[in-house]
Amino acid sequence: MTALGIAAVVVTHESASTIDDCLTRLRQSEGISQIRVVDNDSRDGTLAIVQRHAATDARVHFIGNPHNPGFSVGCNQGARDCDAPWLAFVNPDCLVEADTLARLLAHARGGEAEMLVGADLVDESGVRDGAARRRDPDFGAMLKGAIGGGGKRPLDVSPDDNQVLQHVNAVSGALMLLPRTLFDRVGGFDEGYRLHAEDLDLCRRVRMAGASVAVANDVRVVHVRGVSSRARPFFVEWHKHRGLWRYFRKFEAPRRNLFSRMAIWMAIWARFLPATLRALK
Repeated sequence: MTALGIAAVVVTHESASTIDDCLTRLRQSEGISQIRVVDNDSRDGTLAIVQRHAATDARVHFIGNPHNPGFSVGCNQGARDCDAPWLAFVNPDCLVEADTLARLLAHARGGEAEMLVGADLVDESGVRDGAARRRDPDFGAMLKGAIGGGGKRPLDVSPDDNQVLQHVNAVSGALMLLPRTLFDRVGGFDEGYRLHAEDLDLCRRVRMAGASVAVANDVRVVHVRGVSSRARPFFVEWHKHRGLWRYFRKFEAPRRNLFSRMAIWMAIWARFLPATLRALK
């Protein structure tokens, strides 16, 4: 292994439709010294595509899990299997340009403090992804909304193109770059999250560790959202809401009384069925 450059970690599950393009682009990217693909029990040909890339590029290693332990577990496995000083977590449906990660690295190195950096994510039509810039969940506002008091506060933060680097509470786990030393110091991804909210959790712990979180508004990346999850909306929404409850228990519950904790639990799960029905449409 080499200690130079960026290690790209890609966690796959039923990602055959995009992983070939994703890996081709990563292999052509500036600054990439290692690529680690962790496959979580794909049955659609994903692993065969990854193996083909690994056979022709020594930087590509893959780990094939016989079951699906979740996104966080896969990210941590990939990070442990490499030694580059910078880690880039890249979803298999993110299509980077040749200079994407090098530009993110320049931003991260240019700050006075340690930084976790995300990109300006857009869909295939160029529409910006609101999840690229987020604030911490506001459980008080969620509770007010659940009891009809209004005040629901969206997680999405509007882009501010007057800032090249826009500091936010959290960025999307679809694409993030940070120093390995920072990743190790905060303990990596929390493996108690199966799917969703793990990026909110990581970003919050990064900030608690004294580092900053920002989006590079001048680095745009196409994100073909939800490729591996469209066929299982119930599974996805279940783990999304379960992840939100775990996040609340970790960061917010200790300063709330029993009544508030119970009410917020009900507010979170009251959203589950409507969200699932919307996803089925």
